[in-house]
Amino acid sequence: MNTLLLTRRQSGTSLIEVLITVVIVAIGLLGLAGMQSRLQSSDMESYQRAQALVLLEDMANRIATNRANAADYVTGGGSPFGVGMTCPTTTATRQQIDALQWCNVLQGAAELSSGNAKSGAMIGARGCVEALPNNEYLVTVAWQGMTPISSPPASVACGQNQYDDATAGCTGDRCRRVVTTIVRIASLS
Repeated sequence: MNTLLLTRRQSGTSLIEVLITVVIVAIGLLGLAGMQSRLQSSDMESYQRAQALVLLEDMANRIATNRANAADYVTGGGSPFGVGMTCPTTTATRQQIDALQWCNVLQGAAELSSGNAKSGAMIGARGCVEALPNNEYLVTVAWQGMTPISSPPASVACGQNQYDDATAGCTGDRCRRVVTTIVRIASLS
């Protein structure tokens, strides 16, 4: 009779052990799913930053190539090219052709989805060229980030206050991402 009682206790204990194991595995899988979600968000952020750097370098090279007309490229921080803007249509000068091409690429013309919708650039991509002293030009590409972080410096005006979405926690430009470069034009006179 004593061995029969021992057998029953051991079978109940293994059932509890299995239940605890299942709970631990479930918690681990939930953690893994959460990590996968964050990795996808980080991957998208990295992709957008890489795209922005390509577009930034593209315009910087265009300005450096057409250095005699560099001042014509200035858009100012308040009137960027890109999403939500009408791209210029005049193509009489090299600067006008460059502005049209850069605007189209910022809007995503490099990749079309079904229905010919432009989808090849960053989310909400905008580009600006600002004049600085001493024949220098600040080229900026701004876009919509996936999650709120610290906002860019107030001195970078491109896309400022264009990316706020209170429902996503994006207030105070915390979802605006920017990359900048300075193009220096030497005075050869």
